[in-house]
Amino acid sequence: MNLSYWEYKTWFENVDFTIIGSGIVGLSCVLALREKHPKAKILLLEKGSMPQGASTKNAGFACFGSISEILDDLDHHSPDEVVELVQKRWNGIELLRATLGDKVIDYQRRGGHELFFKKNQKLFNKCQERLDEVNTLLKPVFGKPAFRIQPNTFGFKKIIDTYIINPFEAQINTGFMMEALLTKVKAAGIQILNGMEVASYEEDASGVSISTNNFEFRSGKMLVATNGFAAEWLREDIVPARAQVLITKPIPGLKIKGTFHLDKGYYYFRNVEDRIMFGGARNVDFKTEETTSFGLTSNIQDKLEEVLRETILPNTPFEIDRRWSGIMGTGSQKRPIVMRLTDRVAFGVRLGGMGIAIGSHVGKELAHIA
Repeated sequence: MNLSYWEYKTWFENVDFTIIGSGIVGLSCVLALREKHPKAKILLLEKGSMPQGASTKNAGFACFGSISEILDDLDHHSPDEVVELVQKRWNGIELLRATLGDKVIDYQRRGGHELFFKKNQKLFNKCQERLDEVNTLLKPVFGKPAFRIQPNTFGFKKIIDTYIINPFEAQINTGFMMEALLTKVKAAGIQILNGMEVASYEEDASGVSISTNNFEFRSGKMLVATNGFAAEWLREDIVPARAQVLITKPIPGLKIKGTFHLDKGYYYFRNVEDRIMFGGARNVDFKTEETTSFGLTSNIQDKLEEVLRETILPNTPFEIDRRWSGIMGTGSQKRPIVMRLTDRVAFGVRLGGMGIAIGSHVGKELAHIA
């Protein structure tokens, strides 16, 4: 398609920054860019009709890592690196709250609870034994103990009758968050174009030529915020990971409140008013779920329903209202990739399933290195 004079002059003439991806990182990035460059022409491209990937598909956990996840991080990172990771997650949530406000995103700090299947007794023992060690390690972040033991008060079955709670963990309304970010971006005079898939780009001394599914245009710089979809462009340790989620219809008298992690975080659930939102089970079929294709599989959906029926709501009838999937970006390292590839191209990707926690922070870092 050839751009008309009007299209070119309105949207594509003298573009200073083009950001690819309108998820939490991309939106946070353009807001930081606008603050840094008040008069710059900034263009945000999104391949979907609305933000895709994980930002609108997640379960709305404002989390920093359960204790088993922190211990796993310590097996792959130094203690200082783990503290830095958790600090970034905490800072990211605080930045998001400061940017949008708690009421706007329906921020509710009800605590995060890690449950352990009875078959995972060794893991529970390990977490319990190292509780003081982890609390001491993370005290510079939270100022208080990050984890404590709590009895099973919600009537869950097939789990060890004690779980470990993080009182700082919260839940938000992801839809409210994204709507508020989009509103702020538009108010800042930043153009968002949907249905624009970037096929390739080519850099030269004066800028970047960006080829979309419809046409080509020029930009001073290009910033990529496509998380798990970035693997096709960046030769780094980025593995796409599909996460399947479901939500029940309203359950009268539901007493479960808070965010919950189960089986090393591979299962996660929370209340949404009087519903249960439940996702995960990627460990049932890792290889199939390493994909950038949205979709549902019967083996994972069946497993989610089984755990929901036998463990989470063992004595409560329920009906499934909706099912969906999102695409995360993972890798062998938990640290997000924020890097300038060249003088004109930079990436802020691989959020490791912690997009709500670190997305705002990664977006701000990406704008800083642009």
